[in-house]
Amino acid sequence: MKRLLDLTSALGGLILLGPVLMAVWIAIVLETGLPGLFRQQRVGRGGCQFCLFKFRSMTVRHAQGRKQTGEAKSNNESFEAGDTSRVTGVGKLLRKTKLDEFPQLWNVLVGDMSLVGPRPEVRKWVEAYPDRWSKVLAVRPGITDPASIEFRNEEELLASAPNPEAYYRDVILPRKLDLYEQYVATRSFWGDVGILLKTVWVVVEK
Repeated sequence: MKRLLDLTSALGGLILLGPVLMAVWIAIVLETGLPGLFRQQRVGRGGCQFCLFKFRSMTVRHAQGRKQTGEAKSNNESFEAGDTSRVTGVGKLLRKTKLDEFPQLWNVLVGDMSLVGPRPEVRKWVEAYPDRWSKVLAVRPGITDPASIEFRNEEELLASAPNPEAYYRDVILPRKLDLYEQYVATRSFWGDVGILLKTVWVVVEK
């Protein structure tokens, strides 16, 4: 039932929201040029990597002294916790409304992700707590989950931390893993429906 919900919701969402997604892509390109999508390697179920898609909400960063290739730009995994200096005007709106996450409906459709599940991380943060992640990665990662709801203001928390990277590694990530492990142990179809409804509520409320 979970996979059926994922398939029908992802396919229906991509079809119904197609014009909106195209308008968002055009707005990004008109403001700051190509690419309109951000791609990054994340760790999925069983520890296998996959390419996660998002609408690009930051200006493209080029390597010093040489131009980065499209692949290097899209797969840059540097940690920019709390740094909003490169967030574009369109990007601010996308982040506030979570529209930047909508391209992940494609990841759901092809089976890399689920609508609900632990958020996928880059390899660096999986290797920070390998034993805990081995349990979490027994399920497909998701677009939303209880940790996404609890840390919906994560950017603000990181921006106010003296050392954002250390704060993420030592405070936020362990708490996320607590919630991920709890989700894996208690997940259910109707529980997922509840998480989806709560996610919509907090986005609208925000």
